Amino acid sequence: MEPTPLLTPYKMGKFNLAHRVVLALVTRCRSFENMAQPHNTLYYQQRAAPGVLHIAEASAVSETAAGYPRVPGLWSDEQVEAWKPVVDAVHAKGALFFCQLWHTGRNHSPATGTAGCLIFGSFSSPVVSHCSIVMKFDEAPPRLETEDIPQMVMDFRVAARNAIRAGFDGVEIHAANGLLVNQFWWFLDIGRVDSTKPLRLDGSSSSSLEDRCRHLAADVVAAVVDEVGAHRVGVRLSPFAGGDADSTDAAEAHALQLVRSIDKLGVLYCHVVEPKMRADGDGKPAIPHRLSPFRQAFRGTFIVKGGYDREEGDRAVSQGYANLVSYGRLFLANPDLPERFRNKAELNKYDRSTFYTADPVVGYTDYPFLGQETQVA
Repeated sequence: MEPTPLLTPYKMGKFNLAHRVVLALVTRCRSFENMAQPHNTLYYQQRAAPGVLHIAEASAVSETAAGYPRVPGLWSDEQVEAWKPVVDAVHAKGALFFCQLWHTGRNHSPATGTAGCLIFGSFSSPVVSHCSIVMKFDEAPPRLETEDIPQMVMDFRVAARNAIRAGFDGVEIHAANGLLVNQFWWFLDIGRVDSTKPLRLDGSSSSSLEDRCRHLAADVVAAVVDEVGAHRVGVRLSPFAGGDADSTDAAEAHALQLVRSIDKLGVLYCHVVEPKMRADGDGKPAIPHRLSPFRQAFRGTFIVKGGYDREEGDRAVSQGYANLVSYGRLFLANPDLPERFRNKAELNKYDRSTFYTADPVVGYTDYPFLGQETQVA
């Protein structure tokens, strides 16, 4: 069968990929006590194959960074050891494995039992999240102060070092979706922060677009690149969504400036989320395809995410819109997704009600492969 563009090989830096289909990170809240578990091993092992790129679910960079319940971490030696068998199982099947690193910031659930660290600057108010595992606060959270920033940057550096110790091929910095790294500039750009307040880490009051790129996001990326090498670093961005707020022209412009900044650092890949799907002329959901400026600004591997199916993925690759396409919910429900794409086979439907349950099997490792009625664990 003639391979479709999505299923053609690709060289990402020094890594040889068998095709362009990427397993996107999916936070599923099944890592008890912030430790990777045997059922996490099974989940990734099921989806691993030679030359497939996996991006692991986000791992917290510190105890107060783990804003959601039952998410893994990489701030301790014990967590490094817990991740090792997961990474080994993925590598044993010939796949590549990057680990996403995050600090959830003001997006913090009381269910985690930690205080959490929130945004820097003059904006501090209750978070309103559309995610079912993050609750709305009745009181405004405390804000992160300037003197706390070096420790935040160090936390990302140490977590990146720990990821490599655990055996991961690289790390992805989560600078999207209204989480901590994203919050510094997002809320300024949507008009929720007084732009006359000090914004840079050196305490100056400059609020130019270029200067705003010199704060946490750029500092975190630079620190991680210094720690593990640019050839092992990816960055996740969502220019059109900041968690509980919609985009503005200023936010998009800032994201584009940030892309140029990480491009200068030689970062391996940029992983960018499309705007929310909108209805087309026929009333069907349609991908807006608004990432072209970001694609043009970044010379490394460009990964797109957001509502793609096989046909849309093929178009994105064939038209040069993206190098790779990441799939979350479809890869969750179809552990053999690339093979189903290859055979144009029917896809399993995902069960949204099981996304964030604590069950180690249901809605996680029990989706069937092609030709199977039930998944054998």
